[in-house]
Amino acid sequence: MSLEVCHNRPFLKTICTIIFFTFIFSCQAQEKDGSVMSTQKSYNHLIKEKSPYLLQHAENPVDWYPWGEEAFNRAVKEDKPIFLSIGYSTCHWCHVMAHESFENKELAKLINQYFIAIKVDREERPDIDNIYMRAVTAMTGQGGWPLTVILTPDKKPFFGGTYFPLHSKWGRQGLFEILDAIRQSWKSEKIKIIESSQSLTAILQKDVLDAEKGGKQELKQQIFEQAYVQFLRTYENEFGGFGYAPKFPMGHNLSFLLRYWKRTSEPKALAMVEKTLTEMAKGGIYDHIGGGFHRYATDHQWQIPHFEKMLYDQAILARAYLEAYQVTHNERYAQTAREIFDYVIRDMQDDNGGFYSAEDADSYDPDEYGKMSLSKGQHFEKKEGAFYLWQQQEINHILNKEEADIFNYYFDIKANGNAKEDPQGEFTGKNIIYVAHDLKETAAYFGKSEEDISQILKVSKVKLFKVRCQRPRPHLDDKILSDWNGLMISSLALGASVFNEPKYQQAAEQSAQFILKHLMTKKGRLMHRYRDGESAVTGTIEDYAFFIDGLLDLYESTFNVHYLTEAVRLSEDMLKLFWDEKKGGFYFTAYDAEKLLFKQKEAYDGAIPSGNSIAALDLVRLSHLTFDKKWDIKVDQLFSAFAEQIMRAPNSHAQMLTALDFIFGPAKEIVIASFQQKDIFNFHKSIYNYFIPNKVVLFNDADEVTQISPFIKNQRPLEGKTTVYVCENHVCKLPVQDLEVFKKILKDL
Repeated sequence: MSLEVCHNRPFLKTICTIIFFTFIFSCQAQEKDGSVMSTQKSYNHLIKEKSPYLLQHAENPVDWYPWGEEAFNRAVKEDKPIFLSIGYSTCHWCHVMAHESFENKELAKLINQYFIAIKVDREERPDIDNIYMRAVTAMTGQGGWPLTVILTPDKKPFFGGTYFPLHSKWGRQGLFEILDAIRQSWKSEKIKIIESSQSLTAILQKDVLDAEKGGKQELKQQIFEQAYVQFLRTYENEFGGFGYAPKFPMGHNLSFLLRYWKRTSEPKALAMVEKTLTEMAKGGIYDHIGGGFHRYATDHQWQIPHFEKMLYDQAILARAYLEAYQVTHNERYAQTAREIFDYVIRDMQDDNGGFYSAEDADSYDPDEYGKMSLSKGQHFEKKEGAFYLWQQQEINHILNKEEADIFNYYFDIKANGNAKEDPQGEFTGKNIIYVAHDLKETAAYFGKSEEDISQILKVSKVKLFKVRCQRPRPHLDDKILSDWNGLMISSLALGASVFNEPKYQQAAEQSAQFILKHLMTKKGRLMHRYRDGESAVTGTIEDYAFFIDGLLDLYESTFNVHYLTEAVRLSEDMLKLFWDEKKGGFYFTAYDAEKLLFKQKEAYDGAIPSGNSIAALDLVRLSHLTFDKKWDIKVDQLFSAFAEQIMRAPNSHAQMLTALDFIFGPAKEIVIASFQQKDIFNFHKSIYNYFIPNKVVLFNDADEVTQISPFIKNQRPLEGKTTVYVCENHVCKLPVQDLEVFKKILKDL
């Protein structure tokens, strides 16, 4: 059974938990409770929340509470264990478990009578999710969502897992039986349970402290080769990517490999990136009709996706395709990046500028949807990928014969469906759109030119897109997160510079301005989540680091000094709020954030880069932008804090190594000084024709800029002409005024 996959973090399995598992499931359900469950309210305590995930459960018969003192006080007062369920609104298996279990009145009766039930949106409260994901991974060796954890009233975990069916089957424990055993054990073995929870918590706390010991290890350039070799060992030669199945599109891994290629000229590094990006863009993991990438592929060919779409994937992958385009000038990569951006701006951007979080994998089957209004009492369930799947006869009806023949051949559309794997039986008779024959093959098969085939496919996609727009859409999680918006701002700003595309710059600026207006308190504190007119949840290191990175990219794209000023201010606040003065590095939550079981400090780059990895890159860039040594000091301390952890698993810290690559350099500062707008544009555009990752770009046009970057004060336009200064670690070459000479210099950087 495919579950939502969590970060692969290596934690110890705890003896105390194994012992507890042994006795808890040996309990026999001998008690018979004759009490009658009180009449359920129409809504539980989640109805006043803003989170789309919590609101999805507001009508459950389970008496859910949001995370908060009201629930904890009741747990203490009534001496009941806490049933903690963590997920997110676009999580497929969260939906399954909700329908099977949390809508079940008998299970609700059991939970309400013997537990205090708490729901958490992992995207809204990543701090809570990280804590209890560590616990469950320690207990079971794996993690994922939905995350199911049982806690003592003082929030210490003693049982955990992911998805559970309602009742035991196929050798898998059912939630009803588990909870029934736990409520008996809480009555008869409570002391053992509390001791188990204390032991587990102590082990988790020690694990965190051990990871923070740092050490005297010093990272050297050999670490890049070690990471490369690890990627090479796990690389899948036939279809690209790393590992066999499922396959995740980890764009920051590819960005690291591009930097390794830049540093070493190792052709295999570039080949791995190109193969992976090419095969992903051909596969079903990519939405060929509407643009954008699905969450992951369940097979090694990238053909069978989990159809969920996440904002962070679009941002990270768009950057990888942009950088590959800068390296190769292969138009396929540019097209994919453009289509990602166009999808995000069209479907994921709020009218006021912020970007939404995600789109669900599930939706109503278009064939059944029309019957819903005609039926009475019949239940229709949403299905995985229903919005994206096609029947051959439907395509044949929408397109003319020539278009249909070519489209069906190119994308392997079949009358009985084309899914090579269908573990849940949801793709029967349906087709997933993936490229089976490339343009050259298709052109040869139909005796046409590649240009003609390309144009026919383009027209066909437009026709199918219009029809698809009439289908019931997947659920949209419309909360706006500062960290994920920061990732998107960064990629859009880069895209605006690479493609000279004003609409990408506008979209990036609108998002940045939204955050500065709606997610910043009057005292300048960055918040994490905005929805339905409310900003809430104190910002984490990821919110600060990712948004700062976006502002720096936005400054380099627009030369609007306001973005640079805000980036510097927020970076100084980031140090005040999150920095570990004793050991170095940034904590996940601020010093004044809610106290949980322990404070986390993370460098591992999972589906999303860690806050410390992006913060490291921020600090390095600020060092080169400002020439202020305070940033260098913090960078050195940060890498000392995580050196041993990085050395144990270099390929699990790809984004951190990207920041380290900038440190080792050679790093460039490019300063444009001009009074002529047209010349500024031409020189700026030229910079982004090339892959020069370890650089900062400045425009000397105002006193405000020179206050932030005093080293450029004397780098002025000479003789009234646009003048460009190319520097390496603040040592500048002769100024350049000729555009063609400048291009030759860029080519050699």
